[in-house]
Amino acid sequence: MIGAALITVGLAYGVLLPGGAAGADGPQSDQVEAGRRLFAVGCASCHGLHAEGGTNGEGRVTGPSLIGVGAAAVDFQVSTGRMPATQTNAQVPQKPPVYNQQEIDALAAYVASLAPGPAVPAAESYDVSKATQAEIARGGELFRTNCTACHNFAGRGGALPNGRYAPSLMGTTPRNIYQAMLTGPQQMPVFSDSVLLPEDKRAIIAYIVALQQQKDPGGFPLGRLGPVSEGLWGWVFGIGLLVAVAVWIGAKVPRIRRPQ
Repeated sequence: MIGAALITVGLAYGVLLPGGAAGADGPQSDQVEAGRRLFAVGCASCHGLHAEGGTNGEGRVTGPSLIGVGAAAVDFQVSTGRMPATQTNAQVPQKPPVYNQQEIDALAAYVASLAPGPAVPAAESYDVSKATQAEIARGGELFRTNCTACHNFAGRGGALPNGRYAPSLMGTTPRNIYQAMLTGPQQMPVFSDSVLLPEDKRAIIAYIVALQQQKDPGGFPLGRLGPVSEGLWGWVFGIGLLVAVAVWIGAKVPRIRRPQ
């Protein structure tokens, strides 16, 4: 009787299992397994075979634990080419990605399966194609309050202590900007939804996209420092050129000797 009851319950659970809960041989499981294989080949040497973190023979950490970092962190690091890292410096630079998007999705799914963490944001979270001027202006205020200390007010990046730097945001996609705020890569702080609301993040992205699309009527941005850099350019190069021309003219004019 007990065996029959267990079989009945098992069959009923199989029939009533929600569609979102994929079985062991479902597509989601296949993606996780594909990510696990990719991780073992390309990431385990630094982060450990099970993403628990790795050390060398001297006890020096070669890669931090990835348990709990979430799919968004993996998508950001791998899609920007920062991972896999070619060498360990003060900061891992951006470079062309090694994996295609399907492989990146598999790696993210595997790491996400290890422990809960920030998920890859939906497209509508960072879509600013219909942002209004008011939203862009509010994003500028939020950007100047939270981001300019490192990325400077024009989003062109800046130097930080110990050989680190805040990268320029001019070539960054809205998706990666949102993921960076969610996960806090390298020395960047985490701007969770309790720190910056999703609509605040979207406003900041709208402002950054406006900066990326901003034209330079003069031809050279000059760091977008306004009258300071423009005036410096005028004095150093403009007046310097006039002085050089005056000296050249003076050297070419023949001297008239006075009669003795």
